[in-house]
Amino acid sequence: MKTLVIVTHPSMETSVINKRWVEELKKYPETYTVHELYNVYPDGNIDVKKEQQLIESHDKLVLQFPFYWFNCPPLLKKWLDDVFEYGWAYGSHGDKLKNRKVALSVSAGIKEEDYHEGGRYRYTMEQLLVPFETTFLYCKADYRSFYAFYGTENELGGADVEKSAQGYIGFIDSL
Repeated sequence: MKTLVIVTHPSMETSVINKRWVEELKKYPETYTVHELYNVYPDGNIDVKKEQQLIESHDKLVLQFPFYWFNCPPLLKKWLDDVFEYGWAYGSHGDKLKNRKVALSVSAGIKEEDYHEGGRYRYTMEQLLVPFETTFLYCKADYRSFYAFYGTENELGGADVEKSAQGYIGFIDSL
């Protein structure tokens, strides 16, 4: 079975990290399905049944997005609210995410050292992503953690971007 990667970036054309990750994933269409929400739903009207069927046809789910304002883009939040509905994702008959391997992939424009208890923002990335983990646990999914790129490509350089793309593939394959 393939891995479904839900990519939610409101301005992919200007992205460096997320765009590079998508390029790397698309090299392996037999392994990864890349589903870009802003391309599919530019008006924000989500076809819930189609999205649920897409998830059901894959055994792993990865949510890829830029981490800004310490959260996900609004379309991903709407997608989660709409698609992970009662009776499908949770509830007495909602078991479609049960034991499904799920993970996050985030690009953070802030340096990694700022994400710790003594750092600028006082919380680790792991702590800030707890609401996502809790959502997956509530749906009885098998949450497998996250992959992150910290800082901007300008601060780190092209070699770091390439290294992150390879690391991302390795992370997903290890789920």
